[in-house]
Amino acid sequence: MTAEYKVNGSVAVITLNNPPVNGLGHATRSAIVEGMRQAQNDDTVKAIVITGSGKAFSGGADIKEFNSPKAHAEPTLHSVINVIENATKPVVAAIHTVCMGGGLELALGCHYRVVSPGAQIALPEVKLGILPGAGGTQRLPRVVGLELALNMIVSGTPVPSEKLAKTALFNELVEGDLLEAAVAFANKVADVRPLPKVRDIKIDYPNHEAFLQFSRNTVKAMAGPFPAPSKCVDAVAAAVTMKFDDGIKFERDLFLELVQTTESKALRHAFFGERAASKIPDVPEGTPTRQIKSAAVIGAGTMGGGIAMNFANAGIPVKILEMKQEALDKGLATIRKNYENTMKKGKLSPEKFEQRVGLITGTLSYEEIGQADIVVEAVFEDLGVKEQVFKKLDEVMKPGAILASNTSTLDVNKIAAFTKRPQDVIGLHFFSPANVMKLLEIVRGEKTGKDVLATSMALSKKIKKTGVVSGVCDGFIGNRMIEQYSRQAGFLLEEGALPEQVDKAIEKFGFAMGPFRMGDLAGNDIGWYIRKRRYIEKPEVTYSKTADLLCEMGRFGQKTSAGWYDYKPGDRKPYPSQVVNDMIVKHSADLGIERRK
Repeated sequence: MTAEYKVNGSVAVITLNNPPVNGLGHATRSAIVEGMRQAQNDDTVKAIVITGSGKAFSGGADIKEFNSPKAHAEPTLHSVINVIENATKPVVAAIHTVCMGGGLELALGCHYRVVSPGAQIALPEVKLGILPGAGGTQRLPRVVGLELALNMIVSGTPVPSEKLAKTALFNELVEGDLLEAAVAFANKVADVRPLPKVRDIKIDYPNHEAFLQFSRNTVKAMAGPFPAPSKCVDAVAAAVTMKFDDGIKFERDLFLELVQTTESKALRHAFFGERAASKIPDVPEGTPTRQIKSAAVIGAGTMGGGIAMNFANAGIPVKILEMKQEALDKGLATIRKNYENTMKKGKLSPEKFEQRVGLITGTLSYEEIGQADIVVEAVFEDLGVKEQVFKKLDEVMKPGAILASNTSTLDVNKIAAFTKRPQDVIGLHFFSPANVMKLLEIVRGEKTGKDVLATSMALSKKIKKTGVVSGVCDGFIGNRMIEQYSRQAGFLLEEGALPEQVDKAIEKFGFAMGPFRMGDLAGNDIGWYIRKRRYIEKPEVTYSKTADLLCEMGRFGQKTSAGWYDYKPGDRKPYPSQVVNDMIVKHSADLGIERRK
């Protein structure tokens, strides 16, 4: 059963049971309505409690039914909420752990709500390019106030239940047994009439026009090309300016409009893609994993430092190994500065700052990292250099340690063959800046052990990355795509565009940064090195020579304060470079290409 029905004295209890998060699929919705019918028709039942089994009250819509007819089949969530709201007996929602999206909208349709501490409360629909479509934008402002509701709906960020305990969202915050408390509460209010309905609450917000206008301007600036956040503001505004039923209809119209947008389709595709990527067909969920209680990183450069920060952020102590004291000191100083910047922005407390900096230590000796559970190599992208490192790691690392390479394009099987333990070798390719970017390519060699793969997937979650498994191939996934994108960007320069024009067009399209700003951030020398290898291995693949000419000028990007753009000390903003633009125009002339708009 997707919802169980039991009678406890004079209280009927409907328990949602659709693991893992009690998604409100068609069968579950039908079972709630059936439970409500039974309770209404039983004269011994005086009140009804709705709760969720397992680790959630309800996470909202059942993602398995997205884009299928079942998602819109009767009873829809609207219909379920109407049945609850119009019941002649009080309905109490007993909320714990997770109450999000449609789950929160369901609870808002109940007459009363009791909650456990630490429950995550959210309307996260905006993250899928839509807005709450079952009354969330109309009911939430009525119980938590206009400002808080707008923030929750526009950001989609979960709020712990205790932070909402003093609002009209909850009638009681329950420390002990939730169901017991909910049944006791239901008995207490069994005879109270009229039944309170959230829809009847008036929103009293003086000068709401000014607040909503300010919100529209702020949200528009932050949302970029995504339409959903601004539509969320419009829907919440309707809760203040329209009658409830008109507001519900307005919300529904906006919801149906957003579902059809390419932005929402793309975000939903990414959502399902992330979930699909976390499953590896031949490595089932129960595969044993190795313990990761300490880590080591080889190389204190941009990548090494960023990788070390990921471990420290997850509370894992990490040692960084460098060959020279000067390079080590520079790397550790950069890490400290990164954390200081985060602290200045108010995103890190002084205690957390000290704790994270304290977890990262440096060493010049391979012997000092031998006991780490995992070591990630982040040295220069050259097979000869990798060979020296992995032969040394094979000597010093304890048995069972995972030996990982942060290579972006090299053959992980060749790297594994430098050791006597290829089953322990894996590719863990972080993207720059490694402490910020979410993607982690987990490169599976021919001999990589399944436990090593399972451990790496679990570790990616722990360090808050999206782990995606790749086979051994040139450039894996990200760089395979980026290579073609960058090649075409190069040809655009020869044909008449300048770096800032290409970047602006791509950024307007929705990318965080265009290909030339990205090159400057990652280091243009890395691409140069790969192209030199390509010229020998794949002579049939052609490239624009502009990037090589740039590197011959020593303009490797932000690290040299000069790349496709000029940079000022301590300022990451790209300034168009006359020197580079002149070089591009001259190169077109040398090739005999007539530049065009």
